Amino acid sequence: MTDSDLWRATDAPTRRVTEAGVLRPAPVPQPAPVAPPSRQARLVLIAAILGFFMISLDATAVNVALSAIGRSLHGSTGGLQWAVDGYTVPFAALLITAGALSDRLGARRVCCWGLTVFTLASAGCGLAPSLWALIAARVVQGSAAAVLLPASLALVRQACHDPAARARAVAVWSSGGATAMAAGPVLGGVLTSAAGWRAIFFVNLPVGVLAVALLGWAPRSARRSAPLDLAGQATAVLGLTALSYGVIAGGADGFRGVRVVVSLLVAAAATVAFFMTEARVRAPMVPLSLLRSRTVAACLFTGFSINAAFYGIAFLLSLYFQRVLGEPAVTAGLLFLPMTGLLAVANLASARFAARWGHRLAVGLGLSVGTLGMLALSLPDGSIATEVALVPAGAGLGFSLPSLTFLLLDALPAERAGLAGGLFNASRQTGGAIAVAVFGALVSGAFGSFEAGMRVSMLIAAALLAASTAAAFTVLGRPGAREPK
Repeated sequence: MTDSDLWRATDAPTRRVTEAGVLRPAPVPQPAPVAPPSRQARLVLIAAILGFFMISLDATAVNVALSAIGRSLHGSTGGLQWAVDGYTVPFAALLITAGALSDRLGARRVCCWGLTVFTLASAGCGLAPSLWALIAARVVQGSAAAVLLPASLALVRQACHDPAARARAVAVWSSGGATAMAAGPVLGGVLTSAAGWRAIFFVNLPVGVLAVALLGWAPRSARRSAPLDLAGQATAVLGLTALSYGVIAGGADGFRGVRVVVSLLVAAAATVAFFMTEARVRAPMVPLSLLRSRTVAACLFTGFSINAAFYGIAFLLSLYFQRVLGEPAVTAGLLFLPMTGLLAVANLASARFAARWGHRLAVGLGLSVGTLGMLALSLPDGSIATEVALVPAGAGLGFSLPSLTFLLLDALPAERAGLAGGLFNASRQTGGAIAVAVFGALVSGAFGSFEAGMRVSMLIAAALLAASTAAAFTVLGRPGAREPK
């Protein structure tokens, strides 16, 4: 074979012959451009982002207003814990069932209901005449958030038919939540200082009304058969509520009181009943077979640990900045920026790192950095050292989350992706709720002072993240998981 013959054989697909008989390279096929979303799809996406933004904003903004709420409504630390856990407990407990409800009744209808109830509950929070009225409105808010989150994501997927456009839309939707988490403490501090703590909730009213109006452009959602596990749902709500109540009351009154012991026993009994129910019903809310997977169990525990560290520390630092250091709300909000401001940046950096080095290493590295940040926060070195330690704490947690989500979804069949996502988010919200209860109990006098209890809480958060780091390097990405080469 001559050189010209070899050239013809190997390069033939890239050549074409012109009319003059001259060989020229054939044009390289270009990928089809992604069709821009329609006007209707853009409006639906905006509505979904606004809903997710409100959900995430209210999870973080209220922390900075806790001191002002306590002064205004004469609330103790235990009462302020319920101002946070009143939102996160129903959010965590109802999240999985809410996804099935969205399938049964249609995403547009459920999303509209969720937005309406969330907006009305926000008005109730802003008008609350007492702390317990505020907590009751927060419970309604958290329940509506659990309904709204999966329905808004389903609407995004429904509005974009092109797979590439859908992927971009989901990414934009996710960034709305991340932006709200980062902006929450700052916006909460500014509103509290400028207009009072009630403005944190009133700001949701025009946003909610606009989102509901935009949903009028959404096409009618198809309904699908999705079984509801009411017994499992009831035991999950009872167990998580009783556990949070027992821990919060124990921090305020001691753990030997009758109501504390009874509530903790109820939590234990409800937990046993939950697992017995899930093992027997035909369509369980949480299939126990998923938990037998070491990868799934490790991902769920890691998600629990990340939110326990993030939301638990955010709760404590908001009180520390204002009650101990005497900072105003606006300054306290700005002091959170080293942690919250790096979340979105760390998310983007994680995606690039994982594409080259793999998702398991991204998770392990992020958790290692986050653990070091939590250990540094436990050192009693003053506010400047706290600000420095918040950098690795926030960056590490943000760096690990995208790859952790990938590893969870990659370990399961595609048809279980929705269930896995709901379970993952529920485990994360549960971590935040329990951390607020436990850490609040520790700073209520169990260790003699707020600062001592806060340092112990930081060490607990560091221990959870260290255990998750070990799981990342020993369990995640092992043979059998489809880790990219």
